[in-house]
Amino acid sequence: MNAVGIDISKGKSMVAVLHSSGQVLLSPFEVHHTSAEITSLIHTLSNLDGDTKIVMEYTGRYYEPIASRLSASGLFVSIVNPRLIRGFGNNSLRRVKTDKADAVKIARYTLSNWNTLTPYSSVDELRSQLKIMNRQFDFYMKQKITLKNNLVSLLDQTFPGVNGFFDSPARSDGSQKWVDFASTYWHADCVRGMSLSSFTEHYCKWCKKHAYRFQEEKAAKIYDASKNLITVFPKDTMTKMFIRQAIEQLNSSSRIVELLRDCMNDMASRLPEYPVVMEMRGVGPSLGPQLMAEIGDVRRFSHKNALTAFAGVDPGANQSGAYEQQSVRTSKRGSSQLRKTLFQVMDVLIKTCPKNDPVYDFMDRKRTEGKSYYVYMTAGANKFLRIYYGRVREYMASLPPET
Repeated sequence: MNAVGIDISKGKSMVAVLHSSGQVLLSPFEVHHTSAEITSLIHTLSNLDGDTKIVMEYTGRYYEPIASRLSASGLFVSIVNPRLIRGFGNNSLRRVKTDKADAVKIARYTLSNWNTLTPYSSVDELRSQLKIMNRQFDFYMKQKITLKNNLVSLLDQTFPGVNGFFDSPARSDGSQKWVDFASTYWHADCVRGMSLSSFTEHYCKWCKKHAYRFQEEKAAKIYDASKNLITVFPKDTMTKMFIRQAIEQLNSSSRIVELLRDCMNDMASRLPEYPVVMEMRGVGPSLGPQLMAEIGDVRRFSHKNALTAFAGVDPGANQSGAYEQQSVRTSKRGSSQLRKTLFQVMDVLIKTCPKNDPVYDFMDRKRTEGKSYYVYMTAGANKFLRIYYGRVREYMASLPPET
């Protein structure tokens, strides 16, 4: 048996090969992620005598080119969580951290776990694109929140509380009424500098121009509120410039978020499990695609506990001798992105209180028992994933085989 450990980094990798006897067959050597060098590595590993298994860590997305090429050539490749390698014993009191030492450590891990290694299967192109798109969605969503907070902070100096005048939901292009309003009435003096009748007429024309519903009582409420506001920044060209600039940046980010949301839903609709996932309570056209993006093909998990462990919502264990802790924190060792999406789904269930939903009923029971917020939310996420696994797995098993 030949164990190959590959320590992945950006653009290059360190490779070490051990025999089952512990003998070093190939001293650690460097391989750049180029077509020629990976082809040479494939030739070298294919010519080794006996069975060969290759192990590498999940390292960002750097491992994907070399893993897919090695797997496509017929070699056995397994991708493991870096925590498993880190927790694997060095059998030494010295603390050595080099690429060569790491490659050898991964190779020794391969020998120790030879029979339990799971083969790498490259994610199909559609699922891979959906996952990348979800990460971009999360990135721009964070930007949108930051830009929104920045705009509110600026408006607190020119028109305090303007963001609270309207509660209309965002439009399909991401625009919001309070943001559009602030673009025109960026300073309290823009409102209170007119008479009530003049502002009402001006506001009515503004609503028609932007296709918003006009309410005369709303105009009076805004006008009355503006008269008592204390502003910090003067109503001048400079103030107007940075307010408008902040609005433009927020609108741009909001448009990207909504575009990605639509594209993700369209892409997810082409996956076989889409109708089953969308029928689940708490899941909609936004959270559904996010779940499918982060979970991937549910068939790659051998059982439901593997999925909950992947999400990091599996209950831990702490037992020694006669002692056994009754309440143990969850592992939180899996996908933080998936946990975030699951908590958003649980939050929807808590707010909507769907009747006869097993996940909501379970969380509500835990809440009634006095469990803390994070306890019943995590427990609900665990139960949701188990139901997700069962329903999706059963549905996909009923589909005709792909030709």
